[in-house]
Amino acid sequence: MLPELLVPLGLLIVVAKLFEGALGRLGLNSIIAYVLTGILLGPVLNWVTPNDELQLFLGLGIFVLFFNIGFDEIDVRGFVSIIGGRYFAAAIISVAISTTVALSVTSDIFGLSFSLNLPITDALALAGVLSLSSLGLVAKVLSDSGQLRESIGLRIFAVVLIAEVMTLLVVGFTVGEHAQTADAAAAVGLIAQIVGFVLVAWLLSTRVLPTAIALLQRIFNVPQLSFGLLLGGLFLMVVGAERMGLHGTIGALLFGAALSGLPEQVRGDIMPGLRSASEGLFVPLFFASAGLHFDLSFLDLPASTIAALVIIPLAGKFAGAFIGAYLVRIDAPLTLATGLMAKGVAEVGFLLVMLEGGVIGADVFSMLVLVMFGYMLLMPPLITASVEHARAPGAPATPLSMPPSFARYALAGVQVSSLLDATRMFPGPEVPIEEFLENWTVPGHTDYVVVSDGEAVGIVSVARLKRVRRSTRASTPLHKVMRPCPMEARPDEPISDVLERMAKYAVNVTPVVDGPDGEFRGTIVTHDVIDLLALMDEIRPQPDRVHRGQGSADGTDSVSDPA
Repeated sequence: MLPELLVPLGLLIVVAKLFEGALGRLGLNSIIAYVLTGILLGPVLNWVTPNDELQLFLGLGIFVLFFNIGFDEIDVRGFVSIIGGRYFAAAIISVAISTTVALSVTSDIFGLSFSLNLPITDALALAGVLSLSSLGLVAKVLSDSGQLRESIGLRIFAVVLIAEVMTLLVVGFTVGEHAQTADAAAAVGLIAQIVGFVLVAWLLSTRVLPTAIALLQRIFNVPQLSFGLLLGGLFLMVVGAERMGLHGTIGALLFGAALSGLPEQVRGDIMPGLRSASEGLFVPLFFASAGLHFDLSFLDLPASTIAALVIIPLAGKFAGAFIGAYLVRIDAPLTLATGLMAKGVAEVGFLLVMLEGGVIGADVFSMLVLVMFGYMLLMPPLITASVEHARAPGAPATPLSMPPSFARYALAGVQVSSLLDATRMFPGPEVPIEEFLENWTVPGHTDYVVVSDGEAVGIVSVARLKRVRRSTRASTPLHKVMRPCPMEARPDEPISDVLERMAKYAVNVTPVVDGPDGEFRGTIVTHDVIDLLALMDEIRPQPDRVHRGQGSADGTDSVSDPA
């Protein structure tokens, strides 16, 4: 029994990694290499067949895969910080239009002859897959081309982040046993269960696990303890989701999303083991299993259905993205629409889940895997070219808030000291509100640190100050309306950790202190970080050289108009 299982596993792993190296030299995505491995060893050579024992082992890969997607791509705090803005509206319009258009192919809701005529929940799940965007792929393409650190890159990142989260919710909660629920009361109960599951996962992952891991590591000092706890927790979350009628992938996705806000220093301790296991074992095996199920039965589909599966979702997705950006008057709508066309690993993962669940057949599965290959091959160069074309002198509009996950991609390895602003003058607590509003505020900054005797004593927000009656502003000092600083930063902290905490406390400025006595050194302002992204190519080779008694990279305050 054991040799019959280990031989195909060994073949799949070895060939998958060799294919990854060989095709990587041609600039091809690793997922393509893994799926081609399964096609070669399965349908072509017939050396490996997807039996029950093998599928049980391969199935673990999907949970690790969706954990990674939630951990790396779903930025809940960033998502919340952008809700209500133009970028949020553009993404929602895009998702609504593209999903509706895709439904014309997956369901009979419009009565079209070429549609797949799936039940409405299954049709909505498949339409969501066809409407998904890949934040990971977009971030990688923009980062590799040096365009992620520009304002156009941040705008694309923000819109794709929102669109991916919304579409993942659509897909995730229409796949699984609960999709059969038709009773309204049962549906309300299910929603309550989902909310409860999310809250429990969030509390465990943000409040319990990090503290418990640090404490247990100090007590027992066991190698890879954090990795073992995280992997075990992942599988327990999967079981919890399954018992609630959700697919286990949603439990893994939510668990990863809940852990995505961990500080960079904690992430650095936890993730190496999981990344090695996932990228070296689970993920290659999972996508190789997709290749094992691939066949040419899609050629038996009606030509009109094949054309519809290729063209209509693509056209609907692009049109929805363009219309959304155009209606809310975002610059470069064609570029944003192109960025939203990126597709990555989640689509193939969900397709395999639907195949194994009997939602779609091998013919539709194989056809759509080829479609996803097309996206993976064609979209990276198209996104790069589109962003390059959209570049213009001056500073185009950027989102008012920077999603914390953006910093993990664009500011990797950069410490607070690199972007510390030590040149700004800070108001004292006795400064009257009227004088402050007239002489201290600058465009794009909404929160300000109040300093007394070289110590940060509080934060004031412009919105709160403007609610004070005009007749009393001249006589009301700042200390009457300021609030305590909710957080502080240290010069040697990763900038991404600080931005995560700033999003948590809903502030866009924080004091930076140093030394055992907490000596005030200056501030970090979110808007300034966005403005300084264009300088990251210069800063990155020597992150700590900027702060040598200077402030921002050019020695001046960096200010631009808000979006």
